[in-house]
Amino acid sequence: MSSSVVQLTDGAVAIAGRPILRGIDLTVRSGEFVALMGANGSGKSTLVRALTGLRPLASGSLSLFGTPLDRFHDWRRIGFVPQRGGAASGVPASVWEIVASGRLTHRRLLRPLSHRDRAAISEALEVVGLSHRAREGVSTLSGGQQQRVLIARALAGDPDLFFLDEPTAGVDLPNQQVLADTLATLSERGSTIVLVAHELGPMAPLIDRAVVMRDGRVAYDGPPLTSHEVYEPDHGHHHAAPERHDHAPHVASPLDLHQEHDR
Repeated sequence: MSSSVVQLTDGAVAIAGRPILRGIDLTVRSGEFVALMGANGSGKSTLVRALTGLRPLASGSLSLFGTPLDRFHDWRRIGFVPQRGGAASGVPASVWEIVASGRLTHRRLLRPLSHRDRAAISEALEVVGLSHRAREGVSTLSGGQQQRVLIARALAGDPDLFFLDEPTAGVDLPNQQVLADTLATLSERGSTIVLVAHELGPMAPLIDRAVVMRDGRVAYDGPPLTSHEVYEPDHGHHHAAPERHDHAPHVASPLDLHQEHDR
């Protein structure tokens, strides 16, 4: 059995004193493609932010690549693709410049791009099918193309683990298919992928496992489900009991995931 890259035990998150997540047990193993699903407000995005250290745990324990979160510092192993709010965030920038920002965790401050950096940026653009748009302004791209730029930015950092927060939201079907093809390439390369999605669409054939959230808890963890099964409260499936591991409990502090600051 492959090794665990994410291990959350009895995790809880509260915002302004209000419980958002409770009693979350989740294991993601190396090379898995996991879909994190559920209705709006079920806690999907909050869970992803907790798993990346962007939202502190109120209780429970989290380990990444076998290291407790409070001792984990190798953030370049993690790629985070946030919900699209405009890839350029209102700043005039080219596609190349946005993708190049994904190499910041590999470079010393103010050092120019190395040959290796440039090769990684070029490959990331090729994987998402935007090499021919590299010098164009991000603001000139469609919503789906901007989402692909954000994936390329994460990919340029050469991470082992990808978190994608609803990358197909507001994206037309042709661009959804391109996104699916991109993620298929990453999966074939052995990347571990956690995808937050309301509906899977073209991503469905890629999924190894579905985790369904409901009211801040894991309601189901097992083989992929149809959309009807995900959103029907009495779908008849049971939450598979995850493996339990002994971890020293801690309260995680907010950690800086470098890619998030490039938004």
